[in-house]
Amino acid sequence: MTTRRQMLRSALLGGGATVVAATAMGSLGPEAAFAAGPAQPEPGVPDLDFAEGRIRTVKGNTLVVLGSNLVFHQIRVVDGTSLWKLGPVGFDAARPGDGLYARGVRMPDGMLAAESVWLNIVNIKGHVRNITSEKIHLDHNGKDVLCHVVSGTSVAVHSDAPPTADLSLLRVGQHVQILGAWRPDTNEVDIATVFSPH
Repeated sequence: MTTRRQMLRSALLGGGATVVAATAMGSLGPEAAFAAGPAQPEPGVPDLDFAEGRIRTVKGNTLVVLGSNLVFHQIRVVDGTSLWKLGPVGFDAARPGDGLYARGVRMPDGMLAAESVWLNIVNIKGHVRNITSEKIHLDHNGKDVLCHVVSGTSVAVHSDAPPTADLSLLRVGQHVQILGAWRPDTNEVDIATVFSPH
């Protein structure tokens, strides 16, 4: 069975125009960004198949990203790459200034052929300070984060219940975890999923 990584490598090295639906090769959901992934390298050894940072430029199908360690990454987006920005998006949704996590296959020239790219993804925990039908004010480590409910997108998961668009069970003071998309250079987040333990 051919893996997604093998398809990406052969498509790039072989120069072919292999078209594979991203959903056939893995989850597009934000949870996949934080799920247990491939075996991690030894402590202190960089994971060559991972990159993070902020997009500096978009050139053709390549993202030039400045990592938090001040190292530049070149990330190639191919036909099989899944991109997420609050939901599945096309490459044209990537903008300079966006935050980025990417996982893929490191090519011989140092380019990262991306399997998955998550734009502006955040995973934050905190206590609900205030809630309306449109917003949640979250106390995250003593800082206020304004979380926007996005109609048709935002869902809540209460305990082990299935996801629901009904966020009315959330309460002030409740501890929650929010997966969403950061609005760059603000303290604001668009909500994908609110996880509530009760």
